[in-house]
Amino acid sequence: MTQAISRQARCAVARGVDLLGEKWVLMITREAFWGRTRFSDFRKNLGVAPDVLANRLAALVHEGVLERRAYQVTGARAREEYVLTPAGRDLVFVLAGLARWGQEHRPVKAGTTPVYTDAETGEEVELCFVTKDGRRVEPGGLAVRAGEPP
Repeated sequence: MTQAISRQARCAVARGVDLLGEKWVLMITREAFWGRTRFSDFRKNLGVAPDVLANRLAALVHEGVLERRAYQVTGARAREEYVLTPAGRDLVFVLAGLARWGQEHRPVKAGTTPVYTDAETGEEVELCFVTKDGRRVEPGGLAVRAGEPP
């Protein structure tokens, strides 16, 4: 999205922010997770200007987060919808993390928060860090360091 950070940036965070560091990109992605696929639905639910929406959708398609698919309602002209790709579906971790942080540190009385559940059982799940042997590590117990280039 921005020219300041290159796709070749060494830092994975910088590469992610280059695409995702803009409000509408994340809100469009959230709507796609909630089943929205059509331009008109994104526009109606987000209230975003059509030119901004078109630009953000084009960027998400270009970067492989969404893909365009043709559809046609009987009696109407052919149109395109926007569907999450595997890379787009992996953004669930980003959105869940933002939702958790927002609920914890920016709560509002009448606000909503996404609920994540196991698709098979309906049991609520939460985002967390676990070690390879399955032990849960709370954020306060994490150490973060710069990784090595591959």
